[in-house]
Amino acid sequence: MAYVTRLKKEYKERIVAALSEEFGYSNVMQVPKLEKIVMSRGVGAAVADKKLIDHALDEMTMITGQKAVATLSKKDVAAFKLRKGMPIGAKVTLRGERMYEFLDRLVTSALPRVRDFQGIKATGFDGRGNYNLGVTEQIIFPEVNIDKINRINGMDITFVTSAETDKEAKSLLTELGLPFKKN
Repeated sequence: MAYVTRLKKEYKERIVAALSEEFGYSNVMQVPKLEKIVMSRGVGAAVADKKLIDHALDEMTMITGQKAVATLSKKDVAAFKLRKGMPIGAKVTLRGERMYEFLDRLVTSALPRVRDFQGIKATGFDGRGNYNLGVTEQIIFPEVNIDKINRINGMDITFVTSAETDKEAKSLLTELGLPFKKN
């Protein structure tokens, strides 16, 4: 039998039933699910120093367990000495088993390492069932060696769900373990 992540198994066994009961879904296929997690980081200082992109790619690869790709600028901006096609960021799109593994590590080990952590804000929903989370320091992830980083940077994490509304998406992400602040 193939390996199934803890969170995916919990989703199939417990969360589907809980969401069906909460929202009154008549079919299992109506239950919202997590489709992908996208991590991205802008490295604006990479215009002057090309090695910053390499460091960002290495860190994101180490954190996610999947190779990160550089994002390229779409147009010239003379004020920033930026040319079209220059690398100015990094991103990783996680799906399937790696997505659930990353979410599990984020909830159980990374987020509790944030200073004065009270929970994550519930205002990051976009109206279509997706949630955006900003992380200010990459050192909250245990995979990052603090001695080897040259600069503390933040990153954006986007949770893309199949939910129709923000309420359904929030219920799904709460059941998956994301600790939202109590209002």
